[in-house]
Amino acid sequence: MQVSRRDFLRLTASGGAGTAIGGLVGLGVTLAPATARAQELRIKDAKTTPSICPFCSVGCATLIHTVDGKIVNIEGDPRSPHNEGTLCPKGAAIYQLHMNPNRATKVLHRKPGASDWEVVELEWAMDRVAELIKKTRDETFIEKLPNGKLVNMTPAIFALGGATIDNEFNHVCQKFWRGLGVVAIENQARI
Repeated sequence: MQVSRRDFLRLTASGGAGTAIGGLVGLGVTLAPATARAQELRIKDAKTTPSICPFCSVGCATLIHTVDGKIVNIEGDPRSPHNEGTLCPKGAAIYQLHMNPNRATKVLHRKPGASDWEVVELEWAMDRVAELIKKTRDETFIEKLPNGKLVNMTPAIFALGGATIDNEFNHVCQKFWRGLGVVAIENQARI
């Protein structure tokens, strides 16, 4: 077997690093204080606020670290009996959900036939959505089936809840949609 100079250097460096770490561990040296110090520096001077992950019904506890009111870190709470400080991939991405520079912060609307989006007021957008829901429901509402069975439903609206919405809000949304007669209700957290 022929070993190139690059492979030799790579193997030597890996072996040396492994030997050094193994020697330290063998001598009883622990890296836990260094790890704890690094963690402490990362959130030094941050206010810690306990919270709950918004993604599913498990209710994993989180710790939100803020400096001057701005989120600097979100992690699992090790005191929680549910998650013991761990978070699933969606929970681990909570920080990115809040701090993503690409996150939409304005309401955009594209008129039928238009090629560009325009910024609109939130109140106008909410009124427009309500108007379209009412129009669709009124046009497609079925009170009774042909056999006379009372159903009070609309088959033309589908409701999809989001995994970034908390359980309480999803519960209220379900009540709202069922009150309108919508039967096609699903939640992205379950899909």
